Amino acid sequence: MGRRKKIVQECEKLMDRPEQIRNIAIAAHVDHGKTTLTDNLLAGAGMIGQESAGEQLAMDTEEDEQERGITIDAANVSMTHEYEEKNHLINLIDTPGHVDFGGDVTRAMRAVDGALVVVDAVEGAMPQTETVLRQALREGVKPALFINKVDRLISELQEGPEEMQQRLQKVIRDVNELIRGMTEEMDDIDDWTVSIQEGTVGMGSALYKWGISFPSMQRTGMDFGDIIDMERADKRQELHERTPLSDVVLDMVCEHFPNPIDAQPRRIPRVWRGDADSEVAEQMQLVDDDGEVVLMVTDIGVDPHAGEIAAGRVFSGTIEKGQELYVSGTAGRNRVQSVGIYMGGEREEVDRVPAGNIAAVTGLKDAIAGSTVSSIEMTPFESIEHISEPVITKSVEAKNMDDLPKLIETLRQVSKEDPTIRIEINEDTGEHLISGQGELHLEVITQRIERNQGIPVTTGEPIVVYREAPTQGTEQVEGISPNRHNRFYVSLEPLDQEIIDVLKKGEATMDMPELERREALQEAGMDKETSQNVEHVFGSNIFIDDTKGVQQLNETMELVLEGFEEALEDGPLAAEPVEGALLRLHDARLHEDAIHRGPAQVIPAVRDAVHRSLIHGEVRLLEPIQNVRIDVPNEHMGAASGEIQGRRGRVDDMYQEGDLMVVEGIAPVDEMIGFSSDIRSATEGRASWNTENAGFRVLADNLQPDIITEIRERKGMKTELPQSIDYF
Repeated sequence: MGRRKKIVQECEKLMDRPEQIRNIAIAAHVDHGKTTLTDNLLAGAGMIGQESAGEQLAMDTEEDEQERGITIDAANVSMTHEYEEKNHLINLIDTPGHVDFGGDVTRAMRAVDGALVVVDAVEGAMPQTETVLRQALREGVKPALFINKVDRLISELQEGPEEMQQRLQKVIRDVNELIRGMTEEMDDIDDWTVSIQEGTVGMGSALYKWGISFPSMQRTGMDFGDIIDMERADKRQELHERTPLSDVVLDMVCEHFPNPIDAQPRRIPRVWRGDADSEVAEQMQLVDDDGEVVLMVTDIGVDPHAGEIAAGRVFSGTIEKGQELYVSGTAGRNRVQSVGIYMGGEREEVDRVPAGNIAAVTGLKDAIAGSTVSSIEMTPFESIEHISEPVITKSVEAKNMDDLPKLIETLRQVSKEDPTIRIEINEDTGEHLISGQGELHLEVITQRIERNQGIPVTTGEPIVVYREAPTQGTEQVEGISPNRHNRFYVSLEPLDQEIIDVLKKGEATMDMPELERREALQEAGMDKETSQNVEHVFGSNIFIDDTKGVQQLNETMELVLEGFEEALEDGPLAAEPVEGALLRLHDARLHEDAIHRGPAQVIPAVRDAVHRSLIHGEVRLLEPIQNVRIDVPNEHMGAASGEIQGRRGRVDDMYQEGDLMVVEGIAPVDEMIGFSSDIRSATEGRASWNTENAGFRVLADNLQPDIITEIRERKGMKTELPQSIDYF
């Protein structure tokens, strides 16, 4: 029997023992060594050879991942590990570290109960470390820490035991500070800070395959002095044999991460807002493999032979071939063609996957990443809230018009696989707009369309995504329907940033119980009466119904909300999405005959009222901004800070870290296009840097008219600004 088949059989045996299952993700800042660490774990589990661990990068299965040397797609693998004389099944997801692929990290966190956060010993906690921790903690996923590249402290920085311990303690302190700040208001989470003494911190070198933790040092009798001596004497192989990294990490995973029986009672109320007293709620909390099937889809992939594969966490029941399952948000049922588990890039079919495991399922043609799949119709899981929004857009066109239908189909598939990508398709002109998290995100998508689908495409220059937002409140504005028989009276107030943040994080939605939504809005600063009259939430905008006894309004309300959404999807300045607007409907005069208050009358009237309110509310364009961090030798510090300042940016801090200077600042996304090549030439290739999306800010007044005109021209709109926008 082949080694792989034997491992699959071992995994199958353990699937029915949830107390011996650990569902975990490995997450970190880019280049901190997650995939190299995962190689070590696969080698320790006997899935790849020890000699190739750290170089094979077995979880980077796509060609472009191997070429670029970064993880782009989250990759799943199931393995076994013996701990305290019991075999454990570990379902692991290796996630990307680059900020452009943060959507994969967020989705992975929904499927797991523990996150191993990897931090580079030299660089310490970086911006993306903070982001992945936030993604984990928001999903109720328990963190542990592995400090990687400790060999660099010894060989490159020549640090002694004391300096080394101080540096490592600083990394632990910084990570704990982040965890404390993020969990202080989470009632369902105890103290999740990490500690060497408790065994929730490991350290070592993924490249040289050795690792230590407090329990492993007690077991082997080794201390920091021994590690330093062996590393300096180049006895890395012996060090690996005496204290193998895979044992240290997998022991920590088995000991400190919760199993599904411990995790699901805590996680279900956090990620599912259905009836807590229902039978299905109880089945999910008990990890009942005889209960109704409930699968949360966190990833959609395509296999050239098997077609679409939906991967996700089975919270209840047992998935088997031939089942007819509902997919949230779609009609009818989908038939399961096959079920399996992942072995890195390969999927191995099994007969069944019970609750508490991560499954790979084919046949769920209606599922997208974020779907709830179940054997009964039920309240779906909370939508997966991605921390950053698309900020860059590119147009994509097929070079050959015959490829257009295939391109449209491929783009639809892309948006199914990656919900952080937004796609607008103009089937008349053949132009398609793809919006994503950054230049690299869109570059990877377009390259894959050409390489994997064989469709030659041309792409336009990157375009930045803007927002529109009101800056002041207004009196009532009248919107009149084209037939002049219907009138709507609307006023506007800008929302406070706290309320906008709550809406963006999905903490106040129309899907949740009204009382819960009211409480969330009131905690963010909304007054009680307003929170009770919320009729609709759209993006980060709120619609309030303040009308009293208006005849026929109930039956017209659906059209009113449609007009409200249309107006906010395309703001009055440049047809960019509106954010942070609270609109109140004070009164409405409606024609008594339904034929005179149909969609062609109500929608334009409401849209007109909303747009005119925004214009009176001095609506402004907001531009996306990014936090920028550059690590650079001292002599290039001036050039590095100049690169930020020369891009309408601001340098907030400069400090020494090891032998490098760190420059931290903020800059508009529009000005950061082409930054990589400029920073390389400005610093002779000596700088390393990273950016992180930091939301939106008001574009400077002197730039507003030109940018608005530019966007209107690009969209084929009239270039004159709407009437009464004369305040620039």
